[in-house]
Amino acid sequence: MEIGVYSLRDALAKSDELGLDLVEISPKAVPPVCKIIDYKKFLYEQKKREKVMKAKATKVIVKEIRFGPQTDDHDYAFKKKHAEKFLRDGAKLKAYVFFKGRSIVYKDQGEILLLRLAQELEELGKVEQMPKLEGKRMTMFIAPKTKSK
Repeated sequence: MEIGVYSLRDALAKSDELGLDLVEISPKAVPPVCKIIDYKKFLYEQKKREKVMKAKATKVIVKEIRFGPQTDDHDYAFKKKHAEKFLRDGAKLKAYVFFKGRSIVYKDQGEILLLRLAQELEELGKVEQMPKLEGKRMTMFIAPKTKSK
């Protein structure tokens, strides 16, 4: 195909002659920039590119671990083992302490528990959000550390 400056009438005639479409690429340019292409093929290739980009995008998985304010050491160790596995697999971790009824008076125990978890998981992940009380839950987020290549 020839590259050149055509009037609108000439460009339309040329696109009809080739059996292709005249597509406006840059309407704000003076004069407007148009291209003679197969529009259906262009749309197909664009969707294909978007699909590939979407497949390459990383999906963030958030795993949750729930504690009580007075979680026993054995239960804590069991849940910590799960947290380690989640972080090794590349998932974010949402650890929270759920306060039932009057157990809300043990807010400090819940915070200590979450900080202890963060300290013990320090080599696998970094704390994204420090323990924060929201209603009856104290929540903390830990993101996995990226592995250097």
